[in-house]
Amino acid sequence: MSYQRAPVKAPRMSGVALKAMVNTLERGVVGPVLVEKLMRDSGIEQWRELSAGDAPPIQYPLPPGAPAAEPQTPLEQAARAIATSPVTLERETVATFARAYRDGTTDPVAVVKRAHAAIERLDGGADRLGLFIARKPEEVLSAAEASSERLRAGMPLSVLDGVPVVLKDEVDLAGFPTTLGTTYRTEVARADSTVAARLKAAGALILGKANMNEIGINPIGLNPHYGAARNPWNRGHITGGSSSASSAAVAAGLCPLSIGADGGGSIRIPAALCGIVGLKATWGRIPETGVPPLCWNVAHVGPMGLTVDDVAAMYAILAGPDGHDVVARDQPVHHLSRYEDGSLQGIRLGVCTPYFEDADPDVVTRCKDALRALTDAGATVVELPPPDLNAILWTHSCIILSEMAEAVLPQLKARASVFGLDSRANLALGRQFRATDFVHALRHRHRLTRELLALMADVDVLVTPTTACTAPAIPESTLPAGESNLPVVDALMRFVRLANLTGNPALSVPAGFDRAGLPVGVHLTGRPYEEHLLLRLGRVVERAAECRTPSTHVRVLG
Repeated sequence: MSYQRAPVKAPRMSGVALKAMVNTLERGVVGPVLVEKLMRDSGIEQWRELSAGDAPPIQYPLPPGAPAAEPQTPLEQAARAIATSPVTLERETVATFARAYRDGTTDPVAVVKRAHAAIERLDGGADRLGLFIARKPEEVLSAAEASSERLRAGMPLSVLDGVPVVLKDEVDLAGFPTTLGTTYRTEVARADSTVAARLKAAGALILGKANMNEIGINPIGLNPHYGAARNPWNRGHITGGSSSASSAAVAAGLCPLSIGADGGGSIRIPAALCGIVGLKATWGRIPETGVPPLCWNVAHVGPMGLTVDDVAAMYAILAGPDGHDVVARDQPVHHLSRYEDGSLQGIRLGVCTPYFEDADPDVVTRCKDALRALTDAGATVVELPPPDLNAILWTHSCIILSEMAEAVLPQLKARASVFGLDSRANLALGRQFRATDFVHALRHRHRLTRELLALMADVDVLVTPTTACTAPAIPESTLPAGESNLPVVDALMRFVRLANLTGNPALSVPAGFDRAGLPVGVHLTGRPYEEHLLLRLGRVVERAAECRTPSTHVRVLG
């Protein structure tokens, strides 16, 4: 089979036209007919006729992964991840924070005060970056005072003690509503999510809840209620989404780490567009307890950070069962075996060249540079057959949009206008899928997982660009409602959907810049529970890539 990608047949819409289309889609008689036509024009009938073979509608069991060669506790792993990190004035990494605190150059209280002042500058007024939905500065300052006392006593809780982080407003943080980027979710969370609790136990300082695409339904990052999240490399461009401000806050220098969530590239896409690192770990590797359900079968929560070492440290602290999340049970112990080993002898990189090259020229060039860095370190390239993009597109779209429509159905029925126009358009699609479509999608999910695992018996990691383009310009004239632009959505999601369907871990790493100075990301997909290998390869790519500082940037260490 030759590589094929059908063009997206959907008009770009905004304003009155988008509102009219959404109102039509939601009408009882006309809407379903129009939705069905749009789906047929985009290739759903070919997918409906595609056999899933003997695959049942349950997820194919993920193999258990190899045991740790170097067993360590999560805190030991986190310390190890940053042990050989370069410490420079230009990049305020976790290692830079740890060194500054150890040397007494500064302390968490001073850092938090600088961070709060910087947030006021960056997120206030007409030129705001659209970073935060909610903050409680006094609570953060109190946590910083406790952290400073521990550090002065030589008793830090972990290498993250006193390190600022932000949380996507898709995870519970006690005392805050978890808005999911909406205005109707106002109930205050009574308990921390597992990821928030583990970060607090490690001493991290949570600056606040980060802006996101409404209900995480779009990879662009424009929120009609809390404003467009803007890219620190060029504030006229998008951050990507849906973990939009989680990436922008790190890129802007407010913190070296953040929490994102990823149902269809929502960690990796904004990481690529903002020039940071994003890890979607194996499905269930990091517990989703305290993360309101939006898309049960494809959802992941995970770390985003300035460098691979930063992400590795946060991954070490977040991963592992919590006794509550059923998907997170019965998994092997996470580890960072051979993490520091820069020699990649024996590592096989799977590449489908026409798929790899189906991106903008600058993106392809930079990702080829990343591939060269891996082969220079000893890895070899194995040519792979092309993926069935239509099957991947419709299998993923059916599962995620059906589940999102079900997750918000009470609000949608009560008052659809509480959602933005673009969300309503996507939810109308989700409500139109048939029960037979959903079962068909689950069967194909099983088939695709089984086939990917078989393919990866002969390769260790798949390599593609993360996105097919760098950050597009924000359509300013369409704000605050935004627009429906499916060709851009496809360019952002082309390479990332499969890992959500199968549950395989995937990592986006900065690979350089295009001619306009916007970041490019390279995407590495691994076998289940082999995050340690992805991070090891990501480290090699990162150290070979050009490093720059965004035009909008602050330093909080002083």
